[in-house]
Amino acid sequence: MSIKILKKNDKNILKLKKARNGVEYFSFEALEKYEGLINGFSTRIGGVSEGPYASMNLSFSREPDNKEGVLENYKRMAEALGVKEDSFVLSYQEHSTNVRVVGKSDMGKGVSVERDYRNIDGLITNERGITLGAFFADCIPLYFYDRKKQVIGLAHSGWRGTCKKMGAVMIDEMTKNFGTDAKDVIACIGPGICQDCYQVSEDVYEEFSKNFKREDIDSIFREDGKDHFRLSLWKANETVLKEAGVLPDNIFTSNICTACNPDLLYSHRIMGDVRGNMAAFLALK
Repeated sequence: MSIKILKKNDKNILKLKKARNGVEYFSFEALEKYEGLINGFSTRIGGVSEGPYASMNLSFSREPDNKEGVLENYKRMAEALGVKEDSFVLSYQEHSTNVRVVGKSDMGKGVSVERDYRNIDGLITNERGITLGAFFADCIPLYFYDRKKQVIGLAHSGWRGTCKKMGAVMIDEMTKNFGTDAKDVIACIGPGICQDCYQVSEDVYEEFSKNFKREDIDSIFREDGKDHFRLSLWKANETVLKEAGVLPDNIFTSNICTACNPDLLYSHRIMGDVRGNMAAFLALK
């Protein structure tokens, strides 16, 4: 399957990997080089879900896709990544900037165990053997790895989360809970909807204008006719991370658009509500 790639940049290309069980997923080369780290971003390929959910839907909320099929998808994803089936801890996304520190007692939550939390768009941990997971179908996944303190974080950042600077909130929570220095963080901005595909109305532009500098607004938006704009969530998140103290050379931005690749990736903008969800994963071995 051919992939539409928007730009060439040697430092931030994602690898498309195919596991022996047929699961296809993306992996950041910038994170792969660290031996104690596992990262992935799922595609639609390699699962058992059917119809508009085909085939690797990883969200139990995408009714009427059956729960047994989604559980099988997690089993296959665990095998592909090389993690334990009971190691997943999943977000409970409501477009907030709320972050939860998770530990061994949270393992299985969202898959085999009911989550005892809601409204959580970011997860962080320093414990090994836990696989953080969050869901996507156009919004932006943010991966964080503190090389010094051995702390990881994973966040969901749609336009609301990006406007409220979720990336900076994650850095702040990692610092507060584990003593992270932003200069030690590798940050990866995963696949999501590109600027060409993402038209927004003037109210979104106005919300960003309250929280971003004028020169930043000019770089992340471009006008698109009367009262409409095209928004670059990738550029906006880069700006947030740099402001939070992450070194530019440690920020790695995806060049894969979900809306440009509907055969490979789920896209809310293209498919609407009747579709599956992809997931981002990050774990310390």
